[in-house]
Amino acid sequence: MGRLALIVLLSITAAGAADKDKGRFAPGPASSYRGHQTMDKITIAAVPFVTDEQARAAFDKVNPNKYGVLPVLVILENGTGKALRLDLQAEYVDPGGRHLDAIPAEDVQRYNGVSKPPKLGANPLPIPLPHREKKGPLNVWEIEGRAFAAKLLPAGDSVFGFFYFLTEHLPGSHLYLTGLKDAASGKDFFYFEVPIEPQ
Repeated sequence: MGRLALIVLLSITAAGAADKDKGRFAPGPASSYRGHQTMDKITIAAVPFVTDEQARAAFDKVNPNKYGVLPVLVILENGTGKALRLDLQAEYVDPGGRHLDAIPAEDVQRYNGVSKPPKLGANPLPIPLPHREKKGPLNVWEIEGRAFAAKLLPAGDSVFGFFYFLTEHLPGSHLYLTGLKDAASGKDFFYFEVPIEPQ
């Protein structure tokens, strides 16, 4: 009887672990994406999440694009042999050279959205954040939980997360990324201009 109870308990535990893994989001290596760049043994990929299928994989039932928010997945791989300190600043740069700063995940969660995503060329930059509420339609844990938050990247390791922009994706855009430093010396790495390519 004790053995049967142990088997049942192990089955319940395994089922619970499978349920947790069901909502897990794990992208591939940075070099496996069309929009990637390697420089100084650092590889960075930038992927716009624009389809309902992509949104479901990362944000469950919510598609931020329907509210005028473009999530861009950034995957960073450290092949330098040294730890990196990350204080990343991301800008979305459209084909016309206009820059748009990323907005914090907590602002995305309070954002009530717009009926149509704003176009970069249609509004002066920076685009204001209208319609803020305590609980907007994007107030789900995945928005902040999957935002890029890593501050240190050990040698040989990789990290990923989302940056959010108030725009629709325009083909030919790129991500301007700064804030990568050698953790030991504090020396800055050159900025990255990563093409933002759908997968």
